[in-house]
Amino acid sequence: MRNLKIIVEYDGTGYHGWQWQPDNITVQQILEDKIGTITREKIRLIGSGRTDAGVHAIGQVANFKTGTKIGERSLLRGINSLLPGDVVIKDLVEVDEKFHARYDAKSKLYLYQIFNSSVPSALYRNYSWFVYTPLDVDNMRTAALELIGSHNFSSFCAANSDTTDHVRKTIDVSIHQEKDGIIRFSIEADGFLRYMVRNIVGTLVNVGRGELSPSGFLDIMEAKDRNMAGVTAPPQGLFLKEVRY
Repeated sequence: MRNLKIIVEYDGTGYHGWQWQPDNITVQQILEDKIGTITREKIRLIGSGRTDAGVHAIGQVANFKTGTKIGERSLLRGINSLLPGDVVIKDLVEVDEKFHARYDAKSKLYLYQIFNSSVPSALYRNYSWFVYTPLDVDNMRTAALELIGSHNFSSFCAANSDTTDHVRKTIDVSIHQEKDGIIRFSIEADGFLRYMVRNIVGTLVNVGRGELSPSGFLDIMEAKDRNMAGVTAPPQGLFLKEVRY
């Protein structure tokens, strides 16, 4: 059996997230179906992690075992020819049989886009959070720096999460404001809790609006209380950008 690693890009708008569900269309389901059509096998993908409904990916990583002898390039072309236009395999390579897309990941990099303008965008509507109130990006940057390092992120974890360990190590954060009104928030960490990035962004937007100071952002993080943080930012602004091994 061969162990193949794939890097996947997808527009999550029309899907109920990454992970297979019995009654909804997911990215994993589409990929397993089309890969299996080419290899004539029952395929089970192991993803680096889940993305929620409406969330996109630039560099989702997955691996699967197969007995096919089809070459990597031909297999890549064949699968992509069957996939819908909103899902693309960017790379496919054979890896060590012990490689595991989830357990071997060292860190993940997420991108969140905010469209900050007085009027919405027709082009960015599925790829950003429209916020019409002018945002103070400098204050948002100051607050975001508090995220770096190992912290208990209970304040930014989904309220119904069954994860008991809420400590994660943030490696890097950045916020860039573009001339077209897009504000790009990037964060790299050794792991993420459910809704963690979206809850952080929702709270950072409160800082940008002047409703919360950078020191108040730190107070919320240290409180370990989800009720103190901001709203959960909508899914369409979130992208899984890269998984590092």
